[in-house]
Parts: sequence; C-alpha cells; structure tokens
Amino acid sequence: MFRRLFTIGLALVAVPAAAGPPYVTDDPQPTDLGHYEVYFYGAASQVPGAVSGAGGVDFNYGGFRDVQLTAVVPLAFDTSDGGRIVGAGNVELAVKYKVLHQSEGSALPDISLFPRVFVPTGGRRFGPGRVALLLPVWAERDWGKWSVFGGGGYQLNPGERDFWTGGIAVSRAIGERASVGAEVYHHGPDARDARAFTGISVGGTYRLSPHWSFIAAGGPGIENARDGGQVSGYAALKADF
Repeated sequence: MFRRLFTIGLALVAVPAAAGPPYVTDDPQPTDLGHYEVYFYGAASQVPGAVSGAGGVDFNYGGFRDVQLTAVVPLAFDTSDGGRIVGAGNVELAVKYKVLHQSEGSALPDISLFPRVFVPTGGRRFGPGRVALLLPVWAERDWGKWSVFGGGGYQLNPGERDFWTGGIAVSRAIGERASVGAEVYHHGPDARDARAFTGISVGGTYRLSPHWSFIAAGGPGIENARDGGQVSGYAALKADF
C-alpha cells in the first residue's frame, strides 16, 4: 500500500498556479534558476485495518535554466499485518527538464520531462527492494487565475509489475496568498496480485509569509479503494528562497 501511494508521485504550490504538491498529479514547472524549494511533508493512506505513509523532506533546486534537481528523503511507516513498521523509506532522485514554454496566442502548453529513480534504501519493508524508474511527461496551461495541469508516464518496477500512471488537475488562485484545486489520478496494477487504482483529491495552498506556505490535499479512492487507499492525504510546510 505504501508503494502504491508513492509510485504515483507523492513527492510528492505557488500562487497563482498551484501545481505539483500537494497534489498527486505533477506539473511541468521547474524551480527557478538558483532558487530552492523545500517541502517538510507528511502523507498517509488508509485501507481497512491499516494506515501507511511517510514523512520527510522533498528538496528541489533550480540548478540550471529550465532544469530542477530533486531529492526526496522519507521516513516511512506501515501498520498492516497486525504490527507497526517504521524506518527509512525509499529515496527518490529526479531531474525535471522543461522542454516547451506556453505563450500568448499559442495553444501549446508548458511541457516537461521528469524522470524519477526510486532507490531501495527502505529494503523490502516498503517495496520490492529494487531500483525502480518512472518516466513521465507533464504539461500545464494557464488562463488568468486558472491552471490545468497533468500527464503521466510509465514506471519500470523490477521484481513486481511495470505500470502506467497519470492524472489531471485544475487549480484557481484566490487573492494573492491562496489557491484551491482538485484532481483525479490513476495507476495500473503495480504488483503481481494488485489491481488498478483511481483516486480523487481536493486541496489548497496558503502563503504564510514571503518564504513559507502551508499546503494540503486529500480525498477518497474511487476504484479498488479497499486495496489502494480508501482515504489518502498530504500536508506540508513549504520553504522557498
């Protein structure tokens, strides 16, 4: 269950276009050149008799023009199988490269490639214990205070089952500090005995100060929810500088 929550992009926010965290659906916007975005986050998913998730640090740096470098370091937990497991989760390393920019008078959106490697630092406690690779494409189009973003890709999942994942979301800015949004996301079976999962989520962001924001989102599963997550949620403090 923990793996299902993470392989669709938790790692998973700025006004006016609040894309990416706190949503499962990601966006194509890299961190600005020479700037940092750091999310101190917690995420969880509940199925009958168990709760699983993680908390940790999602670090992003605008290392080059149109390029974001990402590292996610989680502490994971799982209460299934009648016990409780807490320990290091699987580290995620990624590079977001923006290959297309939207402009006025053109219907083309922003588009980025965002390959992500899952390093099995959590061993078999929180996954198959092998390196996995997600190969997604993310797009976004903005209209004033409104933004629509989404996409997805294919995950190579050695030791289990390769699968497709993706989502689409819409958000709207409210004033200069806040935004609200909603999404629907889906992924195929990620293990030999797993089934496809679809969920929906609503969320928002609120800028607390020039460098800090609070973000949160959550919602129910709507397809095979008893296996993939009856209710899932995410919350974080975001620092940007």
